[in-house]
Amino acid sequence: MKIRYNPREIEEKWQKRWDEENTFKVTEDTDKEKYYLLEMFPYPSGRIHMGHVRNYTIGDVVARYKRMNGYNVLHPMGWDSFGMPAENAAIERKIHPSEWTHENIAHMRAQLKRMGFSYDWDREISTCEPEYYKWEQLFFLRMYEKGLVYKESSAVNWCPACQTVLANEQVEAGLCWRCGAEVEEKHLEQWFFRITAYVEELLDYCDRLTGWPERVLTMQKNWIGKSHGIEVTFPLSEGDGEISVFTTRQDTIFGATFMLIAPEHPLVLQLMKDKPGEKEVREFIEKIKKQDRTLRTSEYYEKEGIFLNACCLNPVTGEKMPVFAANFVLADYGTGCVMAVPTHDQRDFEFAKKYNLPMIVVIQNPDNPLDVETMTEAYVDKGIMVNSGQFDGMENVKALSVIADYLESVGKGKRTVEYRLKDWGISRQRYWGTPIPIIYCEKCGAVPVPETDLPVVLPGDVELTGGSGSPLAGHKRFLETTCPNCGGPAKRETDTMDTFVESSWYFDRFCCADFSEKPGLDRKKVDYWMPVDQYIGGIEHAILHLLYARFYTKALRDSGILGVDEPFKNLLTQGMVCKETMKCKEHGFLYLDEVKEGKCTYCNSEVITGKTEKMSKSLKNVVDPDYLVKKYGADTARLFCLFAAPPEKDLEWSDQGVEGSFRFMGRVWRIVMDYLDDIGGIEPFDGKEELEGDLKNLRRKTHQTIKKVTRDIEERFHFNTAISAIMELVNALYQIKHPDRSDALALSVIRETIESIIILLAPIVPHVTEELWGILERMENLSDVSWPSYDESVAVEEEITIAIQINGKLRSRILTRAGETDEKIKELALSDEKISRLIAGKKLVKEIYVPQRLVNIVVK
Repeated sequence: MKIRYNPREIEEKWQKRWDEENTFKVTEDTDKEKYYLLEMFPYPSGRIHMGHVRNYTIGDVVARYKRMNGYNVLHPMGWDSFGMPAENAAIERKIHPSEWTHENIAHMRAQLKRMGFSYDWDREISTCEPEYYKWEQLFFLRMYEKGLVYKESSAVNWCPACQTVLANEQVEAGLCWRCGAEVEEKHLEQWFFRITAYVEELLDYCDRLTGWPERVLTMQKNWIGKSHGIEVTFPLSEGDGEISVFTTRQDTIFGATFMLIAPEHPLVLQLMKDKPGEKEVREFIEKIKKQDRTLRTSEYYEKEGIFLNACCLNPVTGEKMPVFAANFVLADYGTGCVMAVPTHDQRDFEFAKKYNLPMIVVIQNPDNPLDVETMTEAYVDKGIMVNSGQFDGMENVKALSVIADYLESVGKGKRTVEYRLKDWGISRQRYWGTPIPIIYCEKCGAVPVPETDLPVVLPGDVELTGGSGSPLAGHKRFLETTCPNCGGPAKRETDTMDTFVESSWYFDRFCCADFSEKPGLDRKKVDYWMPVDQYIGGIEHAILHLLYARFYTKALRDSGILGVDEPFKNLLTQGMVCKETMKCKEHGFLYLDEVKEGKCTYCNSEVITGKTEKMSKSLKNVVDPDYLVKKYGADTARLFCLFAAPPEKDLEWSDQGVEGSFRFMGRVWRIVMDYLDDIGGIEPFDGKEELEGDLKNLRRKTHQTIKKVTRDIEERFHFNTAISAIMELVNALYQIKHPDRSDALALSVIRETIESIIILLAPIVPHVTEELWGILERMENLSDVSWPSYDESVAVEEEITIAIQINGKLRSRILTRAGETDEKIKELALSDEKISRLIAGKKLVKEIYVPQRLVNIVVK
């Protein structure tokens, strides 16, 4: 019986069946070990891209594999559906953000189902629904009661034309990304989460997150930015004022020759008040405000400053230090003031050279003495203290604590700890977000909305124009209310929450998506499922999302809502999907269908193939998943995404690779069809009879493959090497001579191999394997079949090849019986004819045996 491989027909059949049978619906089961697998949920932009396909395929393989290993697997999906893109799209298309969002969700849900992902769709959530954000508002109120939420004036990017706050990412070259108006810095009242209350716990727990990539933990530690140092006071040379600086390099204080202050710091205008040059300083401040805050601190950015007509005194030398405002100093780090030591800090060095400021070497290079006159860059390595009074001759590292002691003893400094991490500003002057549940009363001030009045629902009849600030501020029915305290007239808060708030607890809600009682999370269910055992997402979320989610978890824990300290036990950051670009000199970047035979379809010019870059619409190097699924099937798309690269590495797109994956699917299908009539009614080999020759080798290869695939998935998530091993097994099966139908023993071994191939491939290509399993007349759905075990005694090689080295260089190889003793293998190595000749007359120092691999003979 021959059946043609029809991916579309097979995949639609099994997707429908899984859906109808609720195959992946899961409930709490205390008799089973749980496994919570979660990929970062998507923003419903309208279509999934290949990055989504790769991310979710990785997660789906792990979820299916764990399920086949007997775990009670939670694998949910939902939508991060609030945010600016929906609001902007609504303005552009003149439709409501809700309509645009729900249309996108419907389309993307269908796409995800078409990929065959094993989601429990009964747990689907969307963060823009009141049933979701009602509980977010409740959490806000509980955190407000505990002092973890506050409101204060804060500097923001303000677009005067749009009348709204812009995120740093929305400021392009000092201009509003939407309207092109010059962006101003403005101080507004903003709501904050007091994330700094957990700064030490967030930092300490980084060392407990053993299942996270070290790169991500390093990024989080650097973002938290704990610095042990000393706060030093520099008195002004005139008057009674002083400037305080925080430094971790008190060993360089004798070399501080000028003072730098952040342009935004209030002290700048205080020092310039009613002095000549005040107008120029104000202009400088406005200029610097328009510079990108991240870029201006970069070592490559031009250093700019302006003298503030003031000097301070170095507290240890008494020397006058001119005071400047400088663009590379930020007001929100340390004290916003920096003692400049140009000989030992590169940015200070460049600034001093530009403005002809004095320099003094205070840490001498012991190997190559420094001379200020000939220095071309700052010396930032360790050295010996010089020009530093009583500390001369000390190693600078050892002098750090000694100088700190001295500064404290003379009352000129105090040890302190600083953090880069600042509190989380959550206010957004936009419509499409969670309303902040606060009411303002002239008599009572800011009053929390009573929990019984939640949710504060986002009104659906708001006119979105793209200007005039928050649309909620002009919505009278939403804005005007009564004070819960005194009953008098009041107004609602019109800011909405940062969308990072929604993504800071969605993983908790998945545990009890239909729970409708306070506090919005069923503690018993959440305690069963949390923490997430495996979280998967992009490295771009290494800091903000992951750090906010960790903070939010701890805040909810301390409110008695959660029982875990950390939300994610293990983290995988998958690489990007990349593809070469194609460009026409006249028409710019081109999509694949805009190129024919190497020529631009618009002008017939030669198309230049560019470098491989991350897939993006702007570069037009994208591949539409729908096209891929329609042409090859979802299983082929899944297989290619897993085979082309390990999950943590970037995947380089290859049309030939996709074709190769499709051909492999055909090879698997054909080998089953080739044996189908012969193995019908035959059970897999049970191991009770002795095998010889090719059959013994095939069974050994089968069990070796089960072992390797199991380890590759379980220990490393290296699906590419797992797939490669399965391909080798398929090749081995093709090389076996087709036995006669009467040879039941041979057919039983072949049946064991075929069933093993199908089961091993099941998490990777679930549709075709389900179909083949059914064709083999197995009654149980493959999704419910247990993962195969391997017999170590069968998997072991009878003979192994041992490499022989002499002083680390490969000289020969020998075949030996598997399981031979170490001493016997060393003896065989020494007696090898070639080795004996090469070491003749030399002194044998030792023999090093690496089990199962090599013997290294050391001679002299």
